[in-house]
Amino acid sequence: MPVVRLGDQWWLVADRGSVPIADPAFSGELDQFAAAMTAANRAVAALRPSQNTDESDAELQ
Repeated sequence: MPVVRLGDQWWLVADRGSVPIADPAFSGELDQFAAAMTAANRAVAALRPSQNTDESDAELQ
């Protein structure tokens, strides 16, 4: 089931409506997951410029 963060509250989202997540342990896990995804996205973005170096271009030819 999809979740979204609105302000400081996580919500479960479904076709028929949304429910706020009241369990602090579950909200904490979602916070950790969101932080890990942000770190992973930044790591991937940091790799992209290094793929366009002259060495990489020479290896492809």
